[in-house]
Amino acid sequence: MQAQATQGRRSAPKSGSNGGLGRAIGYLRNQGYIPLIAYVALLIATLAQLAVPQLTQNMTDAVTNGFIADTILTKVPALIQPLALNQIGKTLDQVTADQANAQSLLINAGLFIVAFAIARGVFSFLQTYYAELMSQSAAFDMRNEIFAKVQRLSFTYHDQNQTGQLMVRATDDVEKVRLFIAQGLMQAISSLVLIVLILIILFATNVQLTLVALPTLPIAMVVFMIFGAVAQPLFAAVQGKISTLNTVLQESLAGIKVVKAFVREPYEEGRFTKAADDVLSTTMNVSRTFTFLFPVVFLVAQIGQAGILYFGGRDIIGNNLTLGEYQKFSLYLTFLFLPLAQLGFIISQMAQASASSARIFEILDAKNDVEDKLDAPVLTAIEGHVEFKDVTFRYVGGSEPVLKNVSFDAQPGQTIALLGATGSGKTSIINLLPRFYDVSEGQVLIDGKDVRDVTIDSLRSQIGIVLQETNLFGGSIRDNIAFGRSEATLEEVIAAAKAAAAHDFIMTFPDGYDTSVGERGSTLSGGQKQRIAIARALLLNPRLLILDDSTSSVDLMTEYHIQKALDNLMHGRTSFVIAQRISTVVNADQILVLDKGEIVARGKHEALMEDSPIYAEIYHSQLVGDAEVDTTDAQTITEAK
Repeated sequence: MQAQATQGRRSAPKSGSNGGLGRAIGYLRNQGYIPLIAYVALLIATLAQLAVPQLTQNMTDAVTNGFIADTILTKVPALIQPLALNQIGKTLDQVTADQANAQSLLINAGLFIVAFAIARGVFSFLQTYYAELMSQSAAFDMRNEIFAKVQRLSFTYHDQNQTGQLMVRATDDVEKVRLFIAQGLMQAISSLVLIVLILIILFATNVQLTLVALPTLPIAMVVFMIFGAVAQPLFAAVQGKISTLNTVLQESLAGIKVVKAFVREPYEEGRFTKAADDVLSTTMNVSRTFTFLFPVVFLVAQIGQAGILYFGGRDIIGNNLTLGEYQKFSLYLTFLFLPLAQLGFIISQMAQASASSARIFEILDAKNDVEDKLDAPVLTAIEGHVEFKDVTFRYVGGSEPVLKNVSFDAQPGQTIALLGATGSGKTSIINLLPRFYDVSEGQVLIDGKDVRDVTIDSLRSQIGIVLQETNLFGGSIRDNIAFGRSEATLEEVIAAAKAAAAHDFIMTFPDGYDTSVGERGSTLSGGQKQRIAIARALLLNPRLLILDDSTSSVDLMTEYHIQKALDNLMHGRTSFVIAQRISTVVNADQILVLDKGEIVARGKHEALMEDSPIYAEIYHSQLVGDAEVDTTDAQTITEAK
């Protein structure tokens, strides 16, 4: 079962990187050849871009040389031509060749620029497409792993973390990481390649001009490093505020009926506005940092450009630099500052992705306090013998135990009723059986085996549970009944529904078992949802049955039918029942009365009525009122019998 849950899902890379962002990038190892295509296409597109300034120089020099040659040959008198040729340092043959070849050189350079532009466009498309594909695939793996991890984390983790926070990490945080992989990472590599190659070309073209521009680079880099250090915690704060906003939204929508019933719309609007204001304020802090960064960087770039303009112009006047060489140098210098300008966006995305990846791996690295032991065996088909041995249990972070030295023995086929006031420990007992939590001290044994020594899936698959809070999922009634056994036939689903007294009301719907239950069963009444939940548990045909106040939301007549069905179905099964009604208690093989986490009385109904003042008090205060039915209902039940 666990293998099925993880099938088709790739595990998180166990890289040695301390940073979450490095681990997130490690997901690209699962994408096969896709990243290779993206990065090769990126390299070719970058090289095609670098060819343009050289071709621009060729065009500029062709135009300049052709113009000079034409001027000397056609407009300068023959007697002065030798002086003009000496001035430009060329022979008559060279000038004649410049005039003859100017047109063809211009056309060739233009064609090469077009060809390189087409190549750059094609490979830029391939790079963008495959970068998007690899980032989406990485996000797919990451989201699946987060969801699978959240599904496997124990109740303790969910008790301590809000749903809205988990939702943001699986959606918005993953998207931040994905955007960096698709855009920021590609731009970072492109910028690095451009900077290295352009510096080599600049030094090869003109060392003096390169040394003039070079001092601006470390200044820009220092500015970006400072920005990155400041930006990352700001982006982490933004993500935290967004999580809070989503939590408020999720809670308000989930409890919309309660909000309306208590006329708390203004209060909820105030909560949401406060959370939205926090997001706005934190986001504006980031924006202020950005608005300071880019003017500083552009100022540094303009200072470098001004130096090049002065020294380059002086060399052109001194005939030490051609106009084409200056044009090429200027374009390469522009290309050099473009990746520096991109670094602002790259660092921004990196800061966001780093903060988000840290939040993601907080979930993926979360320690599960309820998990399988190494090489834990599968729990084979059980008889249903349950034993609690000196069980003490306290919630994580709680100092006082909610169960203290609880011991009892339930033989196969027995029905155990748990009674007590709110907070007495009833629910804690049934939570320990399927290992929703682990005991703090003592043991919970099933057929003599400690539940901590067998696999969780094999344990829970043999326990049918109907919790006090009924949860249905979007889909049809049939889907919800068959939730634990998706392969069940319609006949088996109907049989379970009949046993839970649900078949009759299901058939009143036009679509019968194909009726949609709405979000969390919103189209059904409380009693209808509870009967579907009972049918869901019964379809498993479990050896252990847990009913947590499972008839609390139904009327007396419906309870009678459910109880009659349960009496038959619990025969031969070990059943644990939390109930507030006398009908379940009087038929139980063993009644455990709890008070402040301890068993204060045990036995059958008749014996407890005589020997236990606490039980008698519970009976009279909580149970006997449910037995006071009107004459009509009593008569109906009598006739049904």
